[in-house]
Amino acid sequence: MALPDTAPLLVGLLLLFHAFGAWAIVEVTMEDKVEVMAGETAQITCMFTTDEGLGGTTIQWFYVPPNKERQRIYNKEPMHEAAEQNTLFTHRISLNVNGTAAVLAIRDVGVRDNLEFICVIKTLTPEEAEGRTQLQVFKSPTFPTIEAVETGISVNEEAPSKIGSCRVKNGYPKPNITWYRNNMPLRNTPREVVVTSSTTIESSGLFSVQSELTMKVKKEHKDAVFYCEVIYFVPGATKMTESQHINITVYYLPTEVNIWVESPKGKIKEGDTLELRCDNNGNYPSSITTIKHQNSEYSVENKTMVRTNVKRLDGGVYECTFEETDNFEEISGSTKVSVNYLESAVITPKDSIAVMEGEELKASCNALSSLQTSTTWFKNEKLVSKGNTLSVKSATLETAGMYKCVVTVPEMEGMKTSSTLQVNVKGSPQILGPDVQEVETYETTVNLTCSATGFPAPTIMWTTSDGKNLNALQTETEDGAQSVVTFKITSNVKVFCNASNDFGSKVVEFNIKTIVHTTPTATTTTSTNTITDDTVQTPTKSPNIKKESKGFVIAIIIIAIFLLAILGSVLYFLYKKGRICGRSGKQDFSKRKSSKDNIVVEMKSDNTEEAILLGVNGEKQQPNDQ
Repeated sequence: MALPDTAPLLVGLLLLFHAFGAWAIVEVTMEDKVEVMAGETAQITCMFTTDEGLGGTTIQWFYVPPNKERQRIYNKEPMHEAAEQNTLFTHRISLNVNGTAAVLAIRDVGVRDNLEFICVIKTLTPEEAEGRTQLQVFKSPTFPTIEAVETGISVNEEAPSKIGSCRVKNGYPKPNITWYRNNMPLRNTPREVVVTSSTTIESSGLFSVQSELTMKVKKEHKDAVFYCEVIYFVPGATKMTESQHINITVYYLPTEVNIWVESPKGKIKEGDTLELRCDNNGNYPSSITTIKHQNSEYSVENKTMVRTNVKRLDGGVYECTFEETDNFEEISGSTKVSVNYLESAVITPKDSIAVMEGEELKASCNALSSLQTSTTWFKNEKLVSKGNTLSVKSATLETAGMYKCVVTVPEMEGMKTSSTLQVNVKGSPQILGPDVQEVETYETTVNLTCSATGFPAPTIMWTTSDGKNLNALQTETEDGAQSVVTFKITSNVKVFCNASNDFGSKVVEFNIKTIVHTTPTATTTTSTNTITDDTVQTPTKSPNIKKESKGFVIAIIIIAIFLLAILGSVLYFLYKKGRICGRSGKQDFSKRKSSKDNIVVEMKSDNTEEAILLGVNGEKQQPNDQ
C-alpha cells in the first residue's frame, strides 16, 4: 500500500476517534528476567494486546545504560522498521513479530549486555504501554588453582599462620570461594581462622577472585586435607567446583621416644649384626637424636645404630634421646638388649683317655651358655650317645677311636660348638683280616699290608718261613699301626706279620703262590676267516695275559692269509703266461670246468690231516675237484 493513499485515511480515523472521545486499550507483558550464557543468543519476548490491531501499532525497544537515560535501539512503525545506528546492539539485534509477540534477538551476548531492556507499544491514538526485562548474562569461571605454603608451620606460633591461597578467574557473576578442612567448611573465627578475599574486574568485565586462608595450627592438623570450593551461577542453577587437595607440614615437639631392635628379629647371639632404630611421635626440624649404650658410653647422633659382630658385653640398656635445639628441651626412651652366647665345649678328661680292655669308659662334655643346651656324642659321624656324659661299661678294642662332642642351643639356629676326645683301649693287638691269607700273583714282587689295632700302638715285624726278617715301613693310625712290606718272589713262600705291644702279640700268615706265564699254541683251520683256537691255555686269574695271547694269534692269522693271497696271485700270473704246466697227482688247470680262473692252494696243519683248498676269490673248494 502506498503511503499517500493511507495517510489521509489514518489522519481521518484519528480525528474521528478524537471527536467521539474514544481511546484504544494497549497492554504489554514481559518476563522479569532472561538468563543466557555468554556467547549465546538472547531472546527477549514482548507480549502485547491492542483493540486497534497491528495495522497502526508502533514497536520500540530501549536499553537502560548504567546511571543514564534509556536509549532506543530498535524502532518498528507500520510502514518502516530499523535498528538504531551507533549503539552497542546495532549489528547484533533483530526483531521478529509473530502476531502479538515481538521477540528481540541479541547475538553473541557478553557481560556488557547485562542490562535492562524496555519494550514500548504505541497505537494511532496517544495511548501507549511498555514492559521491562532484565537480561542476565552468565560466564563459568576457570578451574580453581590452590597453592600451599612450602615451609612447615610450628604449633608454637602465637598468631595464625598462612595455610594457602585459592584463585579463580573470569567468572560472571562474581564466584564465591569457601575453604574446607577434612570436608568441614572454615569460617572466620577470631584468633583461630581468618579468610580474606579480593576481587578483580578484568577488562572483559569478568570477575577474578583470590582467597587466602590463615589459621592457628595444631598437632592434629598434620594429616589434615585442605581445599577450596568455588560456587558460581549458570542460567537457572548454581554450580560448584572443588580444587585439588593439599597438605601442610606441621612442626611439633614429641611427647614420647621409642627405641627398638630392628634386626635381627627374635633372640640375638654373639657374632650377629645388631641394628637399633629410634623414633618419636613428634616432628621438629631443629633437633638432635642420639642413641647411646649405657654400659660402654658408645653413642651415635642418628636415628639408627649398627653394631657388627656383637659380644655379650654389647648387651645392656640402650637409650635414645631427642633434644630440641631451640629451647634445649629433651625427651628420651630406652630398651634392654640381651646378647646370648655359647662358649667352647670342654671335655673332661681333656684331649685323650686310655682305659684297660674290660674297664668302664667315662667322660663328660660341657659348654657355658646363656640358654638351655643339648649335648650329643658322635664317633665316625654316627651318633653314639646323648647327654653330657659318655659312658661305656666294658671297653673293648672297638670302643677305641675319636669321639666328637657337639653342644647346640635348640631354640637358636646356628649356635653350636664342639670338641674331640681320643679314646684308647689298652689291650693286646688285633690284626684286621683272617689269620691265614692266600695271595696269588704273576708278578715278581709283592706288596703286603698289615694293619693292627691296640694300645699302646703295636710294633709290627715281618718274617718269612725260612726265618728271614723283612724290612718294612710302619706308620701309626688312629687306633693302632700299619706296616707295608715289599719283597721279591722266587718261589712259593709264607710271610708272617707279628704285631706286639706290652699286653700281647698277634700273628697273621700270608701264603704267597706264584703263577707261571704260559705261551698258548694256536691251531687254526680256516675257510672263511674262521679261527679255531683249541690249544690256548688261559689262566683263570690273569685276564690281561689272555687278552694279549688272543690278540697275538689273530695277528698271525691275518698275516698268513695276506701271504696266501699274494702267493695265489703269483701262481695265477704264471699260469696265464704258460709258465706252469700240469703237476703230478693233480688235475691240469686248463681242464677245469669252472667258469672262473681259480687258483687252488693246499694247506695242512700239524694237528689235522684235512686239506682245505682256497680259491683266489675266497671260495672254498671241495677235495674231489682237484
